[in-house]
Amino acid sequence: MARSITHSTRRVRQTLSGFDGGSRLVLDMLRQTVSGKPEELTFHTKDGASITVPNRRGARVPVYEIFVEDEYRLGWFTDDLGPDAVALDVGAHIGCFSVAFALRHPGARVDAFEASPSTSVYLERNIADNNLGGRVHGNNLAVQAVAGQLELADNGAASGHNGVLHLGEGGRTVTVPSVAMSDALTRSGRTADLVKMDTEGGEYDMVLGSDPKDWAGVRRVVLEYHNLPGHSWQQLETFFAEAGLQVVHRQPFSEGLGMAWLSRDPLAPPA
Repeated sequence: MARSITHSTRRVRQTLSGFDGGSRLVLDMLRQTVSGKPEELTFHTKDGASITVPNRRGARVPVYEIFVEDEYRLGWFTDDLGPDAVALDVGAHIGCFSVAFALRHPGARVDAFEASPSTSVYLERNIADNNLGGRVHGNNLAVQAVAGQLELADNGAASGHNGVLHLGEGGRTVTVPSVAMSDALTRSGRTADLVKMDTEGGEYDMVLGSDPKDWAGVRRVVLEYHNLPGHSWQQLETFFAEAGLQVVHRQPFSEGLGMAWLSRDPLAPPA
């Protein structure tokens, strides 16, 4: 209970300080728990982004992680990639990372892949609302080692429990088309400079089943790895080392779950 109260207090503080109209957002979140209204929230960030999301606790999480907490450490990890960098966002969710990266790098291109059909609607909406349609390209497709189809949980409302990791939990499932990892990496016409992945367990298939040579042009990778039976972070670390990408920082969250930053270039750890 104390942990829940602490978390809620922190979120209220972040809402008030991190977004324009923060007091209205807090009020709408409180109203939603009582009446179910409003069904959506639009966050206006201090750097000019507009992000609309279902008014559900899990769906709102990436807005805070990326625009308030800077979970991906974008400045440290991406500012030296150049003005025309290409990013690949796999597991783009509602588009927070894609929008944040594109706004930080005004000449960059982002190819964003979101497998969940219900979540992808918000990805496309947020791309459009930020006038980024010319540089951020949304794709309602899964990414796998080999192109085909993928079954995943899709609980709607941009749920954080969408993905292969949550199959068998009794929720709704969908089967979606997928592209090969090698094709996703070169979606722009050349290999992406930066790859971001958060795919609720899908990272093992798409990475371990690809060829290390496919990653030869990738300069940076940041990914969240998950506790999927039969797999481990060490498998990913070994694969990326063979591909020439070394761990420069890793942040474990719990057993088998964490985030890792890898670079082909020498890069000092974050301060």
